[in-house]
Amino acid sequence: MRTIVKGKNFDVHDSDREYAERKFARLERLLDDRSEAMVELSMEQHRSSDDSHIVDVTLMIDGQVLRGRAAAATHRAGIDVVVDKVERRAVDFKSKPRLRARPEQEKAILRRIADGEADGGRPRRIVKVKRFDIEPMFVEDAASRMDELGHDFFVFVNAEYERVAILYRRNDGDLGLIEPMVGSGAEFEAGRSRGRRSG
Repeated sequence: MRTIVKGKNFDVHDSDREYAERKFARLERLLDDRSEAMVELSMEQHRSSDDSHIVDVTLMIDGQVLRGRAAAATHRAGIDVVVDKVERRAVDFKSKPRLRARPEQEKAILRRIADGEADGGRPRRIVKVKRFDIEPMFVEDAASRMDELGHDFFVFVNAEYERVAILYRRNDGDLGLIEPMVGSGAEFEAGRSRGRRSG
């Protein structure tokens, strides 16, 4: 894990920098080499001396951001507090991989269900219907057209099998292809076989 320590409108003393790096090193057992902790130290003069030293932490874990903040009489005291906070959050984060792996929209739905708010919302409605002409094209052409439009999915008639298909962009950047089938799909497979023979 990489720890970056910087001061907001002042130069951080080497001893404070080393102290922060040493304290955050204890998180390495939870994180991997790609994780990064950004520690920003600042002073707020309008606060009392007991909480005038501010420590803000931004921790990157698996592309996700965890934040922590502490105010104390010294930056070292603030670092002690914020390391504990961030460590607890990192443990929670690492112990819930299934929730973390879901798209943001699904996470929001799960949170609403957990909070008992899911039932009170209004039912979803179809508010727009879009009709468009689709023309037969090969998968490669459909992928190019989808990129031109800047869309994450594209509906087309697969020229190879003469059936509707949906091309979509996966989270890993590759493409997926959905080929709808009615019933057992035997007729569709027969069409695929004919397409392969004729090609």
